[in-house]
Formats: sequence, structure tokens, C-alpha cells
Amino acid sequence: MLVISKNVELQNVLFQARKQGKQVGLVPTMGALHRGHASLVERSVKENGFTVVSVFLNPTQFNDPADLERYPRTLDADCQLLERCGADVVFAPSVEEMYPTPDERHFEFPPVTTVMEGAKRPGHFNGVCQVVSRLFYIVKPQRAYFGEKDWQQIAVVKRLVKYIAMDIKIVECAIVREADGLAMSSRNTLLAPDERAIAPQIYKVLKASVEKARDMTVAELHDWVVNAINAVQGLEVEYFEIVDGNTLLPVANWQDSDYVVGCVTVYCGKTPIRLIDHIKYKEVKA
Repeated sequence: MLVISKNVELQNVLFQARKQGKQVGLVPTMGALHRGHASLVERSVKENGFTVVSVFLNPTQFNDPADLERYPRTLDADCQLLERCGADVVFAPSVEEMYPTPDERHFEFPPVTTVMEGAKRPGHFNGVCQVVSRLFYIVKPQRAYFGEKDWQQIAVVKRLVKYIAMDIKIVECAIVREADGLAMSSRNTLLAPDERAIAPQIYKVLKASVEKARDMTVAELHDWVVNAINAVQGLEVEYFEIVDGNTLLPVANWQDSDYVVGCVTVYCGKTPIRLIDHIKYKEVKA
């Protein structure tokens, strides 16, 4: 496995891979890798002749400098994990390599970039689109792999691919959870032991809400989920939205859509650490 920090060097390696007729899979990450990331890489290795994993902590998608500062950085451990998964190249560029000049491009795909995370983290999805589009231009993969934990991000990336008119298949990979149900996330390592102990209550409530949805209206279920999570000391819901899974717009009634998803962001503990998760109530994709 090669670890490359320069775009030019990566182009040479990709040229050789394509010359051999290999299809290229890309797994974009910000590092601090865990089993969830490993599942994306393993799938890419299975489906492509050549897999590139980018490890780049992208400053343009953080609207909170303290959040960027706190974000775990574990490149050596990441490379060991990626080698075990069978990745061919780790692309770990510097900020200067990714952004030789400031990226002034502005991406807006309402409503998918403006609701939920888009509303709570101004500029976040613009930064995501800046870095992902750059990675797509650099690597030119046939397939790119994203985890469903960042569910709204997948909707944004799909719109981005259409906008930049690149023939890239976006492969959605299921959430990988800890044994107690907590969605795997790089941020989980920032949780203190007492915070880690209460964090699984988020998914526990979401799971219980699927049963409740049979007898409750959308508005009733919304309030039940928020109250149930807030009842756990140390957890505070930032938002819980019940939305159409394709448009990401809120639904008022269960009959409004065949694909209904509940998306939640919760502050956990003293720092606090921001945790996201979702649950599908109805699932017939358009």
C-alpha cells in the first residue's frame, strides 16, 4: 500500500492502474478511522480493481474552529487499518496541496444543503462540496463510497455529482454500530466514559419510535422522540426532523411520502460532543 501526499504522484499511480484496465474506487475520509470506515474500504476493494482512500481533515467544512481543533488525528493508526482492509493508496495531502489557492466556489443545492445540518452548520455543506469535488477531479473514480450515518451528506453529494456532470456512482453503505447500538463515529473517541455510557440511548429511542409510529401522528412522534432523548441526563436534542427521504423536506403526515426518515442531532455530555443518527420509518426509494 502506498501513502501519497502529492497530487502529481497520485496521478502517476492512477495512470498505471487505468493502463491495466482497473476500475477505481474512492473512499473519502477525514481520518480517525474505525470499523465503519473499514466496511466502506472493504466494499470498494471487492468492487474495484484499485482503491484510493483519502485522509484529509478538511478545514472548509468546519463552521466551528474549536470543533476542527478537537477532531482526532490518527494517520499512523489509519494507515495500519487501511493496509489490513486492502486499500491500494492512501492519499493524505496537506491543506496547501488540496487548496493551493483559496477555494471561492459556492455550492448551494436547496433544500438538501439548507435544511437540518445545512441550517445548523452554515457553510458546512459548501465545504463538503469543495473538498469532494476536488477529490473527484483528482481521482476520477468510477465509484465513491459514503457511509449512511452521514445520511444528509449523501443526498448533497448526489446533487453535486449531477451538478459537476461526472459519471461517478455514489455507493451508500449501511451504518456500522457498536454492540450497544451507538452509530460508529470518529467523534465517539472524544466522549468521556460517562458520556459514552449514555450515548447509546439515542438509537434506543429511535428504534423504539418505529413501533410508536404505528399509533402516533408525525407531530406526536416528533415530540415523543425529543422528550424521550431529553429525559436522559446529559443528552440534549439539537433537532429531530421527520422528512421525505428523497427531498429532505419535512412531512406532515405519514401518507405524504413512501420514504420517511427521522434525522436527529444530539449534544452529549459537558463539552458537548455533537452526535448524529437517523432511522427509516418508511422505505420505498424514488
